[in-house]
Amino acid sequence: MLPAEIEYLLNLIIPQLEQEPLIIEVEAPVTIAGDTHGQLSDLLRFFNTIGPPPNKKYLFQGDYVDRNPNDVEVIVLLFAYKLRYPEHMRMLRGNHECRLVNQIYGFRDSCKRTFDRDGIKIWRKFCQAFQNLPVCGLIDEKILCMHGGISQRITSIDQLRRTRKPDNIPDEGLLCDLMWADPEPHQTPNFVFNDSRGVGVTFNETAVEEICHKLDIDLISRSHQVVEDGYEFFANRRLVTIFSAPGYMGDFDNEGAMMEVDETLMCKFVRVKSDVQKIVQRQANGLGKKFNGKV
Repeated sequence: MLPAEIEYLLNLIIPQLEQEPLIIEVEAPVTIAGDTHGQLSDLLRFFNTIGPPPNKKYLFQGDYVDRNPNDVEVIVLLFAYKLRYPEHMRMLRGNHECRLVNQIYGFRDSCKRTFDRDGIKIWRKFCQAFQNLPVCGLIDEKILCMHGGISQRITSIDQLRRTRKPDNIPDEGLLCDLMWADPEPHQTPNFVFNDSRGVGVTFNETAVEEICHKLDIDLISRSHQVVEDGYEFFANRRLVTIFSAPGYMGDFDNEGAMMEVDETLMCKFVRVKSDVQKIVQRQANGLGKKFNGKV
């Protein structure tokens, strides 16, 4: 990839993203994807199984970069699809689509390695694109999607429609929670500061039920956490976590999943198994670890 080509792509995609509001309206059928974190070969396995745009419509829930040296290739591929087929590739912002995070966890270094002396300039241009990504998606007014989770500060869908997209993700509040929040079973009260991450909140089953009732929605879809089967339900199946990076980082033995939503809003999961040989080799080298929940 030549720096001039990537800069040309970004100069085209940024104005397109600027036109999208914080919450985008999406019609089913659509396939919902979770974190990919630069796992290019696994992303291509999903496209080969489900079908690429424009044969299928996708809604990605963020975290395209960091944690993997192929993160530049992943985001370039998705942005190229977004530019060519804007209605078939819908993309939300994850907590790693923030310069304060991805300058630490790998993406800035990937840009420097890929584009040499132009790397920092290209990285800054990517970050400009990231800050224009929508934060939420609403499928047929009944499935609310975001990267992290819910917030006690959500009052209505109209509130989200009126909210502006942030340049940098704040350290607290509504937008922070949408990017960083995690479910936590049986905790009290409904919302608690997220000690394990040091930012955002955790929320319990009652919080999910109350938000679904308040917003008149059937399901909340989010990502942000490794789950062993690639997907995991919470709160009587009113919330689902979707994670699309199987064998995450070559360290975990999780599967990856994407969720297909049909015209009637019935959901089914497409799962991709982890690369067992890769994990076994890393564990033999003392680098791997078995699945143990949050990362």
